[in-house]
Amino acid sequence: MTPDLWLTGDPEADHLLSTDPFALLLGMLLDQQVTMESAFAGPRKIAERMGSLDVHAISVAAPEDFVTLCATPPAVHRYPGSMAGRIQAVARAIEDSYGGDVTRLWTDGSPDGPEVLRRLKALPGFGEQKARIFLALLGKQYGVEPEGWRAAAGPYGEDGARRSIADVTDDASLHEVRATKQAAKAAARATKT
Repeated sequence: MTPDLWLTGDPEADHLLSTDPFALLLGMLLDQQVTMESAFAGPRKIAERMGSLDVHAISVAAPEDFVTLCATPPAVHRYPGSMAGRIQAVARAIEDSYGGDVTRLWTDGSPDGPEVLRRLKALPGFGEQKARIFLALLGKQYGVEPEGWRAAAGPYGEDGARRSIADVTDDASLHEVRATKQAAKAAARATKT
């Protein structure tokens, strides 16, 4: 069953995220230094400009052409040049390691949660936190629940949490997650002074 995600508030972008696991992975990759909704709307912009969101086509696109595609207004990301390179690096990793099939990250060999986390962290641009958040998003909203996924996702896997995009299901929860993030930043600033 295809999940019915609400991550951007744009029905077409959310439909793409719901039906294309590569789009969801790219949205997570783009989720830094921009709003969550903007990050997860990025894959739709790429798909519209390329005619599809094909892992192979992205991986072999001429880098300068792909940067131009990402920078064309409205840009795919605030930093289109560096993110274009990261998008292509992830596409190449998925192509090389998983035959272009993103779902193999969580299906090859029936991996448990810690193994899926390890595989995610091996992708370009996916550090510990981003990998944990994506694992939580898979478990909470995408129906991907390998054994031990909640523990591997850490606090992002907690039921009822409002910490990340994994917890966004509508406009109200988006605002709750944003408030939680702002409170965490304020607390971090307060400890530095």
